[in-house]
Amino acid sequence: MSQTVTIHAKGISFTEKGAEKVTEFLAGQDADVSVAGLRVGVKGGGCSGFQYQLAFDEQRDGDVVFEDHGLKLLVDAQSLSYVDGSQIDYVESLQGAGFQVVNPNVVAACGCGSSFRVKDDAEADAVSAL
Repeated sequence: MSQTVTIHAKGISFTEKGAEKVTEFLAGQDADVSVAGLRVGVKGGGCSGFQYQLAFDEQRDGDVVFEDHGLKLLVDAQSLSYVDGSQIDYVESLQGAGFQVVNPNVVAACGCGSSFRVKDDAEADAVSAL
């Protein structure tokens, strides 16, 4: 029997460029977009406390799924409070190209942008075990 859980979340979305790049990748992999999407998660680590984990993946049990631009954004329940309200962009710069998470929950980030800290330091202890 399937269990329904109600979650109040702002969601996660793509910029136009972010959605375009995810679509290109999934098409190149012949992925089934009805179950595949971009997984957005966090893990403890990095110079600021957390690091993003972005990967192309299929939906798993327990995932919170958001849809934007006809694409799935897959988030595990533990990561949701850290990335809720974020927007996924694709940036091309002199330092290289790649996905960037624009996260309203961040209060500090490292210079390279790969790690971040959220408002409540107590939350860092809860996720550091991930």
